[in-house]
Amino acid sequence: MEEILKTLPQHTCSWLKHKIIMYKYQDFWTSKQLLEGTLMAQQSFKAEPSDVFLCSAPKTGTTWLKALAFAIVTRENFDESTSPLLKKLVHECVPFLERQVEEIEHNRESSSLPLVATHLPYASLPESVIASNCRMVYIYRNIKDVIVSNYHFLREAFKLSMEDAPFEETFEDFYNGNSSYGPYWDHILGYRKASLDMPDKILFLKYEDLKSEPISNVKRLAEFIGYPFSNDEEKAGVIENIINMCSFENLSSLEVNKTRKPKGGMLENRLYYRKGQDGDWKNYFTNEMKEKIDKIMDEKLSGTGLILK
Repeated sequence: MEEILKTLPQHTCSWLKHKIIMYKYQDFWTSKQLLEGTLMAQQSFKAEPSDVFLCSAPKTGTTWLKALAFAIVTRENFDESTSPLLKKLVHECVPFLERQVEEIEHNRESSSLPLVATHLPYASLPESVIASNCRMVYIYRNIKDVIVSNYHFLREAFKLSMEDAPFEETFEDFYNGNSSYGPYWDHILGYRKASLDMPDKILFLKYEDLKSEPISNVKRLAEFIGYPFSNDEEKAGVIENIINMCSFENLSSLEVNKTRKPKGGMLENRLYYRKGQDGDWKNYFTNEMKEKIDKIMDEKLSGTGLILK
């Protein structure tokens, strides 16, 4: 591993007091630990046609998407009072490809759970994933809120105050493309291009749309991954029950998400639940920052039909 790292470009996050070193592998930035998991997944993971991949860049609604998909897929066995989501971290219910390959295999054998999560760019997915013809769901979000969410997540993970970790510096990192699994626009573009080529294979969900129109978008999600709601379920309020159970307000209030750490993890569960709001960026961005990031996103996403403002 060390020999591989020596050949890769490096970036040290100065705003985190040099506590993170990122390496550029296959045109995206990642840590040493996640690179090891990525290489293992690329070399050994065998996707199944029945798999459903939940894909995202960090801090774009990953936890919420995983909770909703898990509740949809397991609703025949659990309801809003018995779901494992009430006692386990969402990331334990739906494991990450580049972190928890063994858990994915265990889920297949023990429960036939088809869900797999990943932050990997489309071009860096294991070849078996592309070849398997499995379905993928990609969630994306306004980059300005992503930057703010990422800032607080990492700052609190490394126990730094806002004075010790200037927001201006994390903004510049993002603007220059130096973010985990980034550049963010390249991450979006990879999946967007693939979704246009294979619209029946990749569903694009916008975080803000999921917030403003949850019922219609949860129905879309359920239909796409092969677990549509019946008319009786709709009449019985099953969709609303799932939305309420997976809401930020509910999940963040659970004891498991206030105090516990995931198995083998270093970060407290509470770090995955900060605000869950749109527009928090307005409390951090100067007009100059807004203009800079809007301009680069307009340039990068031109012609895609995507709007991230």
